[in-house]
Amino acid sequence: MERQGFVVTPWEVEGEVDYEQLIQQFGLSPLDEAVLERLRGYTGELHYALRRGIFFAHRDLDWLLDEYDRGNKFCLYTGRGPSDRNHVGHLATWRFVKWLQDKFDAALYFQITDDEKYLFRDDLNTEDTRSYAYDNILDIIALGFNPERTFIFLDTEYAKTLYNQAIKVAKRITFSTAKAVFGFTNESNIGEIFFTSIQAVPAFLESIRQGRNVPCLIPLAVDQDPHFRVARDVLPKLGYHKPAIIHSKFMPGLGRGGKMSSSDPSTAVYTTDPPEVAAKKIANAFTGQQPTAELQRKLGGNPEVCTVCQYYYHFFEEDDGKVEEIFEKERRGEILAGEHKKDLAERVVRFLEEHQAKRERAKGQVERFMLRD
Repeated sequence: MERQGFVVTPWEVEGEVDYEQLIQQFGLSPLDEAVLERLRGYTGELHYALRRGIFFAHRDLDWLLDEYDRGNKFCLYTGRGPSDRNHVGHLATWRFVKWLQDKFDAALYFQITDDEKYLFRDDLNTEDTRSYAYDNILDIIALGFNPERTFIFLDTEYAKTLYNQAIKVAKRITFSTAKAVFGFTNESNIGEIFFTSIQAVPAFLESIRQGRNVPCLIPLAVDQDPHFRVARDVLPKLGYHKPAIIHSKFMPGLGRGGKMSSSDPSTAVYTTDPPEVAAKKIANAFTGQQPTAELQRKLGGNPEVCTVCQYYYHFFEEDDGKVEEIFEKERRGEILAGEHKKDLAERVVRFLEEHQAKRERAKGQVERFMLRD
């Protein structure tokens, strides 16, 4: 989608995203108070990403909960396209997925789309995508997912199972549909055109495993919705439920405007960044403060555009009261940029030191999580 200066596709996100406009354009349902209160009834307390509207829209979440009430437990499905190292924006979504797994005791299928990145990126070969895939998996394991209920797989390594199901999906998707949804042209390679069929399959792997129709919930960043609009059209033709979806906003980068992106290392804190490198990135971050300390104390700043504030909001502080306190200090001019960045850098460094230790321990656990043909 491209409107009023922003672009959102499964492969590109640029500009300041208007999420209300995306709801209208994609035909999503807002994640309103009625749905949130219903979720709270199952989970006790809502995850901060729900309370703060970071997850902001859905498809058929109410239907999924109806099925849950009938005793038809759902599975989860999410994924990662391994084109580089992970950054904390990826972890923000996966931390929410883990919360769902813990609260609902759900099986999780975690697809690593190494084929997609090879097909859509001219600068990557299959060795690159496989290497990134296994590096990315360490971050997934380090977050503490349940090894008995989490099934991770690379598309190229789980191909026997995936392909046998993907051809059933592919047979029901016309090139006209793929072209309309994804904007393919005569220059698009045929692997790109076929790929959405592969991405649909994990939504019904648990149904195949159990031999019955199992609902599936897909938490994803909103740019990935087009793949599953297609899947939702096709899967009922194969006898499966439409997957329900819950959509998240993008975590902002450290620059002025735009989402955190692996393609711009200066605006992204990677999970493998040396702590001192991450601290330097924070020191160079864009803030919503006035150009001078005097004006900042007098007029205050804007936490809505301050990337330091937004880092707390999206990932580094789960206490809503503490986040509001940080925002108010910014608004009232009670904190200056240097102190603001120093406080966040200390928080980021502590997180990275702990997470990187968990990544090291994860190296011996990979096969516990891998789904093999």
